[in-house]
Amino acid sequence: MRKLVGYDRFASKAALEALGEVYEPLRLYMNFFQPLRKVVSRERLGAKVRKRYDTARTPYQRLLATGVLDEGGRERLHRLYLSLNPVKLRAEIDAALERLWRLAERGPAPKASKSVACG
Repeated sequence: MRKLVGYDRFASKAALEALGEVYEPLRLYMNFFQPLRKVVSRERLGAKVRKRYDTARTPYQRLLATGVLDEGGRERLHRLYLSLNPVKLRAEIDAALERLWRLAERGPAPKASKSVACG
């Protein structure tokens, strides 16, 4: 998911709106269904660095574990989580990306360089 949008140029208002349509379901998908491992510690052994990771959890799970939310906030997030379908979100992301890529401004294709033989 790192190179989601790519390197095309998007300069129109329609492209900006399409980009928003990509990131809304992507935000939900990443925060509720994509677990991450966080680095807990780093230990340098000469030129080598040894990293230790915690268990993989989603940002949603990490937020709940901190205990900073009141009961109302926890309940709202839990209802949102139960209403989401990761397969449907993924399909929405893919469809929004297709719409966005159609709006990309692509320049002319690069010309093939002629090789000159030295001799």
